Amino acid sequence: MQFKENKAIYLQISDMVCDDILSGKLSDNDKIASVRDLAALVEVNANTCARAYEWLQNQGIIFTKRGLGYFVNEGARQTIINMKREEFI
Repeated sequence: MQFKENKAIYLQISDMVCDDILSGKLSDNDKIASVRDLAALVEVNANTCARAYEWLQNQGIIFTKRGLGYFVNEGARQTIINMKREEFI
């Protein structure tokens, strides 16, 4: 993944996950990649991916099941659409 200089890497990773949800690659209650798997995929430190997941969790886009991993929250698509709309305005 090519990162831009003007935005924090963890936010760019969060945007990538959001894009997967918006495009339909991920649906409600789908399991998403683990922190380590995502870190290997985008070639960054696992702490950066953990920070991205924490941000997404705070926004209500994903949730965690202890011992099982991270999952897409119900209504995440609409949450993302509302966030993008607020950013645009």
